[in-house]
Amino acid sequence: MKLRTRGIATALGVLVAGAAGAGIALALASAFGGLSTTTTVVKPSVETPTALRTSSTTGGKALTTAEIYERTAPGVVQVTTKSIVKSQGNPLFPGQSQSQVQEALGSGFVIDKQGHIVTNYHVVKGAKSIEVLFSNNVTTKATLVASDESTDLAVLKVNVSPSALTPLSFGDSSAVEVGDPVVAIGNPFGLDRTATLGIISAIYNLADSSTASPLTSPTRNFPIAAIQTDAAINHGNSGGPLLNSLGQVIGVNSSIVNTGSIDQGNVGIGFAIQSNTVKQVVAQILKNGKASHAYLGVAIKAITPELASLYRLPVKEGLLVGEVTRGSGAAKAGIKGGTRDVTVSGYTYTIGGDIIVAADGANVGGSAGKLLTIIAKHKPGDKITLEIYRGDKKMAVTVTLGNR
Repeated sequence: MKLRTRGIATALGVLVAGAAGAGIALALASAFGGLSTTTTVVKPSVETPTALRTSSTTGGKALTTAEIYERTAPGVVQVTTKSIVKSQGNPLFPGQSQSQVQEALGSGFVIDKQGHIVTNYHVVKGAKSIEVLFSNNVTTKATLVASDESTDLAVLKVNVSPSALTPLSFGDSSAVEVGDPVVAIGNPFGLDRTATLGIISAIYNLADSSTASPLTSPTRNFPIAAIQTDAAINHGNSGGPLLNSLGQVIGVNSSIVNTGSIDQGNVGIGFAIQSNTVKQVVAQILKNGKASHAYLGVAIKAITPELASLYRLPVKEGLLVGEVTRGSGAAKAGIKGGTRDVTVSGYTYTIGGDIIVAADGANVGGSAGKLLTIIAKHKPGDKITLEIYRGDKKMAVTVTLGNR
């Protein structure tokens, strides 16, 4: 079964009012719709927190679950956002538009004494207002510093006394291993600071191009370095920390496997964004007000055996380049897109362009995810060598990656 993941914020539709006046309703509503691109609201002028610059050591005595909770739970917050969603209105009264205020609930955690909080992009996307609830039951307004849709991360800022903040420390996600115990803390279904215990079930690193990460950005399927865990995480856990046995953040809980049921809860397969990715992205946001990521600039689709046979393609596995983005690194390197559309078994393919078979010396086979994973481990300005077929001729092309 192909894994499908979804974000784990939870949402409540709070108020529905018709243009003509009086209707009020309370109902559950989904907070997931079309996601926008990276949003920057406030450009900070603060130093990067030491916790982001220096990876914590992995040595030390393991803590009990109770000790981990006691030390870190005060730094975990509940994030509540409100957004305005327009609806079609009553079909009996055309032209009477309606607006719905949606209240989404997620989690987050404090990273410094300046009031910066990390959460998921999909928790705060499209929010008109953001509030943060602390462990002492004090609620305060938060501003969005910046969000990065590509990694599903966002940084918030609250103006409170430093003494009221309990920053969590980051661990080194490259040092974790399958089988290591982990604790997830968050606000599932709005339940305040709930802790669950589990292990690391799998690790997906972007540097390992043999396996594509099942955790991708909300809209464009960019791969994200991930940790899979069986610690119970549910709707509302989005943005909360995944902690190692020392109480260090090694991941940001982001997604669960979606089997298709809208009411589905935890099935033992959840994903967290690796802490080393979080540190890198958050450091860029705090320094520059945004994060940058490498970009190739092609639309690709995997070749199927049937397609290869019918159209006598030079390889049975590879990635068809259907379109090349104007001005991108791929365009400047002379990568060619397809010239005509064909339909095979109900699917449309654009053929006649280049076929990518390898990148950075690694075969991509028939997996677009592998190519995306290879690209994602680079930074804008890096050069990457693609092995392609142009007609029956195999050749190597060097591309300078852009900024997506």
